This record gives sequence, C-alpha cells and structure tokens, in this order.
Amino acid sequence: MRAWRARLSGAALAVLLAACAFVNPTQIAPGTPRAEVLQALGQPTARYPLPDGGERLQYSRQPAGQAVFNVDLDAQGRLRHAEQVLNESLFAERIRPDVWTRADVLREYGPPARVIGVHNFKGDIGVWRYADGPVWRLLYIDIDPTGVVRRWSNGDENLPDDAMEAP
Repeated sequence: MRAWRARLSGAALAVLLAACAFVNPTQIAPGTPRAEVLQALGQPTARYPLPDGGERLQYSRQPAGQAVFNVDLDAQGRLRHAEQVLNESLFAERIRPDVWTRADVLREYGPPARVIGVHNFKGDIGVWRYADGPVWRLLYIDIDPTGVVRRWSNGDENLPDDAMEAP
C-alpha cells in the first residue's frame, strides 16, 4: 500500500509541475525574439508562413484541450501578437464562408479535435473544442469537397451525465 501511495504522489507531483510549467503565450511581451519565445513555450504544434514574411507558431491543445494559441512573429523574428483564437467573440469577424479554404482554417485554428460528416452536407465538418467561461462549447466549420468553407456554427459540448457527478 505504501508503494502505491508513493507512486500516486509522484504522479500527482508530475501533473502539478507540468501545470505550473505552462506559460500563457499571451503574457509574453511583444518584441520578444523567436528563440526566447521557443524557450518559454517549447516547440509549436504547427508553423505557418504569414503574408508579410513573418511566421505563425501555433500551440494547439486539441483534441482534449480547449484552446489554440497563435503566436505571430514579424519578419525579423520578434513577437508581434499572441492570442487564444478559439474565442466566440472572434468567430463572426474572422471566419469567411465562401472565401476561406481548408488552409485558412488550419492557419487560424489548427487541426480540429475531430472531423464528422452528416447526411445533408457533402463535405467534412471540422469540430474544435473551446470554453466560453464555465461552458464547454464546440465550433463547427463546414468544408465542401473542393476545400472551401461554406458555413460555421457553434453549440454546447454534450458531456456524459456521469462527468457532471461529484466524486
């Protein structure tokens, strides 16, 4: 029993240290050089070139997490802007149906948590998990077979009843 408790305590400590090690990208000062950004955040989950010669470092917490951080560097490799983009207040101003392509979606949100299909739409529907305060939500982006975004919507994430019960 003592060995089991020691292993459990060690696992709990590892989880706690990992949580403490997380650096919120939005708290890194603009102008910070790329090397320092990478030192603070680690390797990104994806990298995308930006039109002005800069680079986007993307840190996705999908599929289990509820955030995607885009860290934009200017052409000189200095932090220009960092934000958590799975933000309900930004969807309407950013997602451009009939204009955006699959590449635009990936550059903005990274790979979805999952891809689904429905009988009345011939294409893929990407699903991203995000939190709106205490409410767990889903962003759906419908991409037709030619790779063009046709619409987007959002809704609540359904959780199993036992996930809501207190231990």
